[in-house]
Amino acid sequence: MSQTERYQRLRLLVKGLNRQRKQQASKIDILCNDLISAQRSFLHRLQDISFAAEFYRALLGDTDMNHVLARAGRVIRQELPRTGVTFFLRQPDGCEPGLPNAKERVWGTLHTCPDDAALSGGHEGPEECFDAELVENLCKCNRRCLLDDMLGMGLEGGPEVLNRFSLVTLPLTDLGRSLGFLLLYRRLPEVLTEEELGRISLVMCGLAQALRSVRVPLPSGE
Repeated sequence: MSQTERYQRLRLLVKGLNRQRKQQASKIDILCNDLISAQRSFLHRLQDISFAAEFYRALLGDTDMNHVLARAGRVIRQELPRTGVTFFLRQPDGCEPGLPNAKERVWGTLHTCPDDAALSGGHEGPEECFDAELVENLCKCNRRCLLDDMLGMGLEGGPEVLNRFSLVTLPLTDLGRSLGFLLLYRRLPEVLTEEELGRISLVMCGLAQALRSVRVPLPSGE
């Protein structure tokens, strides 16, 4: 075998080794990215479980609706800093309809946020724009709603209010029946993320069940 042939064979061998090395490096990168993604998902899942456990622990043993809402609001505020939290609940069966505004018409509305002045800038918060018709429309809708959805349902408010906040409502549903909704808001340009909303959505069904149980207490001994 001539020197030229040996050189060509060596060059082909080196090219083959380099190609294999690049393929292996690419596979290793894919595997590492998959492991990192799986670890990130696992950590997010652990955070979801930790939040849900803390949330339900806070509600245990209380039979007063206002206390349940106050505790729920406190845990949500801890999870979502710089966020306003307002609960709107529908009237229980048998209440007189036709009252003039949302805060009188709905049953058990509770507004909670860590620092109203800091969050709203000393002005009224967005919950002041929610009249009885809008509240009822959101209850009937019974799904997550963003600002555009609320505007389509009749939300009205000056730009000094609506242009300052990121708004989201999450339904409170028990056995397919709307009990009301949770309003979350944050001052722009900071917005509520999908991860944050997903975490709070996890406990809405349990909160609705807790509200139903304190609203219609079980007979003694059950």
